[in-house]
Amino acid sequence: MSDRFLFLIVFFLAVNLLAFLVMFLDKVKSKKSGAERISEGMLFFLAAAFGSVGVYAGMFAFRHKSRKWYFLIGIPILILQNCAFLYLLFLFVSEKILIFN
Repeated sequence: MSDRFLFLIVFFLAVNLLAFLVMFLDKVKSKKSGAERISEGMLFFLAAAFGSVGVYAGMFAFRHKSRKWYFLIGIPILILQNCAFLYLLFLFVSEKILIFN
């Protein structure tokens, strides 16, 4: 396994763990009155920045944002987008696609 591939795996896991913890933090803050919450835009940004699996897991682990239709539809779409991009990145890193000859 190459170092670049290992880096991609560790990066993906770290971003998803961060997204999962942010969902937990927002759930805790939602129970406190007057607490400053994490915006839905930030949650979607984390999902778009390769944290979609962590956000999706946090939605159901903590029952947070799971009733919002745009989370129920948007996060799975971002999971597909993340997987497609990671697959292309994997092909590029494994040098099966040569962009620059």
